[in-house]
Amino acid sequence: MINNITIEICIGNIDDAIVAAKYPIDRIELNSALELGGLTPSLETLRFLKSRIDTRICCMVRPRGGDFCYTENEFQTMLKDAGNLLDNGADGIVFGFLNEDKTIDLKRSKAMVDLIHSYGKEAVFHKAFDECSDLDAAAKDLVSLHIDRVLTSGAAVYPDILKGCERIHELYEKYGKDLQFLPGGGVRIENIKEVIKTAQSGQVHMTSKKTYEGGYVGLDEAQLITMLEEIRSL
Repeated sequence: MINNITIEICIGNIDDAIVAAKYPIDRIELNSALELGGLTPSLETLRFLKSRIDTRICCMVRPRGGDFCYTENEFQTMLKDAGNLLDNGADGIVFGFLNEDKTIDLKRSKAMVDLIHSYGKEAVFHKAFDECSDLDAAAKDLVSLHIDRVLTSGAAVYPDILKGCERIHELYEKYGKDLQFLPGGGVRIENIKEVIKTAQSGQVHMTSKKTYEGGYVGLDEAQLITMLEEIRSL
């Protein structure tokens, strides 16, 4: 935490997580395949990291790229993945279930939340939230489900997160007593201070990423250092 801002970073592999853990990062959102927007990480990746770093790790549970309307087979596999990750030390699970009409899938979301909370861990709804046709209705649904936190750009189209930060603040003012709002999706060196100032939700999600040769997306440590300096200068 820097200047009372909770800092989360999205990470896609073991080495990047170990680098990030050297800095004042409060949470790692652990994924695989950031090129696809982030998919479920392997159990061994989580086990390895839990044995070597103390930073809290919330794991993505997302079996494929594309939309957030899953088949029953995919859903059951996601529950199994979540349980396995929780059994191996995950501090939270990041997920999102939508109906075809862009509303929250309440039944499936409740099943996932109940599983996560049975371990005493955090249930985090990811940016599927931003695809909902009515963010107020969606936020009310997440509160009713006892979701702990939602990652959101305020429905701004990536990477224009600043266009959604006022909306994030409005949602935080309405529902922040019951639901954490985590601004993310397009947070960059040049806008991170404005994102934090405008959203005013006390936390921020960033990737500090770059695309390496071959198309691999990973952590840029120099960029991370600069972004943390920007937060210190607030």
